[in-house]
Amino acid sequence: MLSRGLLRRSIYKSPAQMRLMMAPGLATAAALEAMAAAVRPGITTLELDAIAEQAVRDAGGEPNFMLEPGYRHTICANVNEHVVHAIPTDRPLEPGDIVALDVGAVIKGWHGDAAITVTLPDEADQGRSDAIAELSRVTEGAMWRGIAQLARATHLNEIGVAIAEYVHAESEYGILEDYIGHGIGRRMHEDPPVFNYPVPRKGPEVKPGLVVAIEPIISAGGIDTKIEDDDWTVTMADGSLSAQWEHSVAVHTEGIWVLTAPDGGAAGLAPLGVTPVPIP
Repeated sequence: MLSRGLLRRSIYKSPAQMRLMMAPGLATAAALEAMAAAVRPGITTLELDAIAEQAVRDAGGEPNFMLEPGYRHTICANVNEHVVHAIPTDRPLEPGDIVALDVGAVIKGWHGDAAITVTLPDEADQGRSDAIAELSRVTEGAMWRGIAQLARATHLNEIGVAIAEYVHAESEYGILEDYIGHGIGRRMHEDPPVFNYPVPRKGPEVKPGLVVAIEPIISAGGIDTKIEDDDWTVTMADGSLSAQWEHSVAVHTEGIWVLTAPDGGAAGLAPLGVTPVPIP
C-alpha cells in the first residue's frame, strides 16, 4: 500500500507496458515468498525487511517503498493492531501474532505491489490462534473474490461489491474504508481507486490495459484508525486485530493475469471458476 496520493494519468496500459510489469511483479512475489518462509517466533520485522530487500535486489529490482519521501525500508510490517504503513522494528515476533507484510519492487520504471498476512499459532491459546487464522482466511478470500470479479466485471466498482458480500457472509468483520486499492504502473499508486465496499458510482470500464492492485484490509473490530507519532504507522483505534492481502492484476485481451503471483493467480482463482491467462 504505502501511499501519499494517487497520480492522475491514463489508466490503461498497452500490451507491451503490461509485459514490462511482469518482472517487478515477480520480484515482489519473490520477496513475499522469502518472508513467508522466514517468519517464526523470535524473528524481527527488521530482519524480514532485510530478507525482502535481498529478494527484490536478487530479482533485479529496487524496493519501491524506499522511493517514498521519508521512508527507508523495503516493507511495511503491520503486527496485530497495526493495520498499514507500520515501520519494521526490532521487536521479535511472538506466538499469537498476526502480521501483514506489504512490499513492492520497481524494474525499468514499472512497479509491483502486493501483501500477505502470516499468523503465528500459539499452542497456549488455541482461541487466539483460531481467531487470527480465520481473520486472515476471510481477508485472503475477499481478495481472491475481488480478483475473480475483475475477470467478469464491466465496471471496476463491482469489485467492492463482491468483496463486501463475501466478508459480510463469512463474518462480522469490518472493512476499512480509509485505505483501499489503486491503479499501478509507472507509479506505485495511480488512478483509479479500487474500493473494497459498494459505492454509488460504477467506476471506470474494465477493459484491456487496466492494471490495479486489489487489497482488502479487514478488521476484527471497528474500522476507525489513528496515525501514530512516527507519522507512518496506522493503528486500529479500538486496538482490534487486522489483516491485509493484496495482488497487482492486469486485464488484457485474453483475460486477467495476477502479476504478483508466480502462477498468475491460478491456484487462488481455480476454486472460483476463473483461469488466468498469460499476457500475450
